[in-house]
This record gives sequence, structure tokens and C-alpha cells, in this order.
Amino acid sequence: MTKSMTKQGVAVAALLLTMTTGCVQPWVATRMEEKYNHKNDFRTPLMPPIRDGAPEPRCEDAPTEREILRSLPAQIRGVPFIYEEFRDDFTFARNRLVDKIDPPRFFPLVGMAQLHHCHWECAVYYNETIQSSYPNPVYIKKPRVQVVAIDKDHLHLYVGPNADTQRDVLLEMTKYN
Repeated sequence: MTKSMTKQGVAVAALLLTMTTGCVQPWVATRMEEKYNHKNDFRTPLMPPIRDGAPEPRCEDAPTEREILRSLPAQIRGVPFIYEEFRDDFTFARNRLVDKIDPPRFFPLVGMAQLHHCHWECAVYYNETIQSSYPNPVYIKKPRVQVVAIDKDHLHLYVGPNADTQRDVLLEMTKYN
């Protein structure tokens, strides 16, 4: 008798819980993904020191398509069948604007380092489709262009002009533990 009462109590509690909490909003999953999956987007990487006599490093790592798409303005969250907006047929153009290295200076929590500026201008060509089924069916497809600026700045440690120290720090930073 107590076992069946316990099962009934759990069922009633589960029913009340679902009735009082409501549904999860559709944008919650998108917001959680932005918060947890891309947490390193705004962190500055720390690179090994620039060795004397070696050529200066260049900004060769252009922004990826994912980084460019995440930096685009958000789409309008429409109402199904009333107003919906889609983007498709993407083409990307990347242009390096700035590639320079600042002189060494002190950075808090890092120490002496050199800031390497890597600024990119990215153009995204795509088709924007606006669709509605109610009250009158509408289907509009327009070519669009969005230009976004992406900074991929990073720090190079600065340990001084001693070549042995530079080599030791480079080996220490690149070895696998």
C-alpha cells in the first residue's frame, strides 16, 4: 500500500512540476551554445617568444568560416509560417588589413610580451530568403553582402635578447607533457 502511494506521489509531483514550469524557450539552447562552446573567442593567445635573427612571424591564420559566421549580426527570430528568414549559398572573402608587432611592454598576469596585431576584413556574400505563408504566401530571395572586422591579436612572450633563453622558453612552451 505504501509502495503504490509513493508511485502516485511521484506521478503527482512530476505532473505538478511540468504544469508549473512551462516550456523551455527556443532561444535558450542557442544562448547556452554561445556561452559554453565559444568561451575562448575573446581570450588572447600567448605564443612563444620571437627569436632574434629569425624572420618575424606573419598573420597567416585567416579567420575560419565558423568565426566569420559567428561574428555576423544575428538573424531575426521569426514566427513559423508568419515570418521566417534564412541565409544560404555563402561565399567568403578575407583581406588582411594590419600585421604588425609592437615593442615589448609589461602586461598584467603575463609579464613582458609583444602584442602582435592581426586585423582582418571579411566579406560574406550570401542569399537572404524571407518566407511567409500567412496571410498571403510570400517568397523573397535577395543577394546580400555583410562586411565584418575580426581581430586575431595575440601575445609573444619577451625574454630578452639572449638566444639561449629564447630557445629554452620556446622548448618549454612547445613540449608535450
